[in-house]
Formats: sequence, structure tokens, C-alpha cells
Amino acid sequence: MVLVELTSIDLSDLPMEAFKAHLRLGTGFDDDAIQDEVLESYIRAAMAAIEARIGKMLLHRQVVWELTDWADAASQPLPVAPVSQVSAVATIDRTGSEVAIAPSAYRLERDTHRPKLVGQGGALPSVPTGGTVQVTFDAGYGVAWLDIPPDLREAVFLLAAHYYENRRDCSGATGLMPFGIMALLDAHRNIRILGSRA
Repeated sequence: MVLVELTSIDLSDLPMEAFKAHLRLGTGFDDDAIQDEVLESYIRAAMAAIEARIGKMLLHRQVVWELTDWADAASQPLPVAPVSQVSAVATIDRTGSEVAIAPSAYRLERDTHRPKLVGQGGALPSVPTGGTVQVTFDAGYGVAWLDIPPDLREAVFLLAAHYYENRRDCSGATGLMPFGIMALLDAHRNIRILGSRA
């Protein structure tokens, strides 16, 4: 299975000024923007770490997910949440020929933790032997920073600040995510006790 982002997060979508205020950096100087590049990298790294930890995308992106077969003939849990829409499903045979699946053949079942692609009429379209299926969908809480739940926004700032404050520590001693941040993430984690059918 391969998940590829088709769109990315623009710098203008990141809360650079709010993060500077969180760090209590000085303002009003000629070189106010001198650290912008490094601060951006810490925000992006914190977002990526949190997204991986909770299985959710924070800001809106379009992704394509390629897999070799469905987990279940009737439905397929999607790898991240929240999902706002499934824009395309296509099967690709072993020769590379692609067939678009009609939107009437499937629907999105929304869920906070495990949204699913569900086959209309009881079954998803069959995947060609030796081929793959690609699902293109939009994921994320929204297009703006304030669309993200407040506890997740705070977790991003705390983790990005942790990276910033420990940027010279090469020992690996601070490599674990701090407990306070983990506590903020707990409500957003999906506990999978039933495997792919959960």
C-alpha cells in the first residue's frame, strides 16, 4: 500500500506568527524573519509526527492511496482521517490500463477515526488479478489553522517548541514525545482492537 500526497501545505497556511508568540521571540527588529525557515521546519516536523501518531491529517490535503486488494469485499477502511470526500476510484490492471469506477458504485462512510469506502449494492468493484486499485480522497480537518481542534493545535506548538529548544541535542535523549503532548493526543488516537474491520 502506498499513500501519496497530491497537494501540500503552503507556508501561508502555517501559523508562523502565533508560533513566534508561543516561543516569546522578540519582535520589532530588522531581522524578525531570520529564523522563519527553521521555525517552519519545526512546525512541519511536529505536524508530521503528530499526524503519524494519531492517524489523522491536520490541514487539508488531497491524497491518492494505491493498494493491491480490498481488506473486505464490502468495505475498505481508509488509512487516515478525517476524510471529507472521495473524488475518484480507479482499477489498474497488470498492463497499466486504468479503468475509472463510477461514483455510483461506492460511497464514503464518515467516521472520526476510521472512515470507510463502502460498495453500493454490497460489494466494492473487483481488483484485477495482479493489478491495483487507487483511491483519491481529500483528508484533513480543514484548510485553515483554526479548523484544527484546539488541543491538536496546542500539541503542534508544544512539540515544535520542544524541537526548537532541543535543536542542539544530538544524543537522542530527547527523542521521545513528551508526556504532556501524548496526553493531548490520546483522545484523537484510534485504538484498533478489531484489525481492519474496526
